[in-house]
Amino acid sequence: MSEKSQTPNPTEDKASRRDFLKITGAMAGAAALAGIANQGLQNVKASHGEGGEHRWGMVIDIDLCIGCNYCTYACQAVNNLSDDMRYNIVTTETLENGDEYFLSRPCMQCDDPPCVHVCPVNATYVRDDGITTMDYDLCIGCRYCEIACPYDVRVFNWRDHTELSPRVPAFGTPEVPPRPRGVMEKCTFCQHRIDPGLERGLVPGVDDAATPACVVACPTGARIFGNLNDPESPASKSLEANKTPIRLREELSTAPKVYYLPPKSKTQSAAEEG
Repeated sequence: MSEKSQTPNPTEDKASRRDFLKITGAMAGAAALAGIANQGLQNVKASHGEGGEHRWGMVIDIDLCIGCNYCTYACQAVNNLSDDMRYNIVTTETLENGDEYFLSRPCMQCDDPPCVHVCPVNATYVRDDGITTMDYDLCIGCRYCEIACPYDVRVFNWRDHTELSPRVPAFGTPEVPPRPRGVMEKCTFCQHRIDPGLERGLVPGVDDAATPACVVACPTGARIFGNLNDPESPASKSLEANKTPIRLREELSTAPKVYYLPPKSKTQSAAEEG
């Protein structure tokens, strides 16, 4: 895996990018406020499921992300995606003080996903474990879900998956069946790894074979995965240890299960080290 160049995403929407710049620019400032930080932790705890055994979530430590795009490439390999189809997007953002950082954006796996509400054929739905997934046999390609998603992380399949992804074999091999042309596609937290992993007694977030490919591929440990209903899972421990988790667009009440540990400014990091 020597490839570390960042390939631009030709499908990225400029208006959406400007919107995310505004959101992420405010993230660090919000995290600096103790009151908001404490409320953020309470939101994390309140969003954990009460009834189900599993509720899968991801934590992304922005300070550990180096923008290598390994998460994106591994996702493309296991899902056999071409370069113009990305379930995971990595962008370079800027804090208000001018410091740059990388923002990695997979499907947020919302508790209340807008994409589910607008699907006219119930092709998009939320599983009992909280994963928002697809029934490709039902999808009619209307793209309503793509428009409704406030995180711009759904992609339309314009062609048959007849060729191997350019990320194969350097970042993995295809692990899921080809999807038909004309359907919407998305990240599912690699449910194809989670489900058989649990049947074999593996622990998602701990055992690589049962953990999302993007998490396994990250060379710096910036991505942490686990069962949010289990206080001993890697994701739960990370959220408990870091009192300032933030979720994108919380004002929309989508309740994402992807949490971010906000970036620190260079001045703040230097002060903590000193």
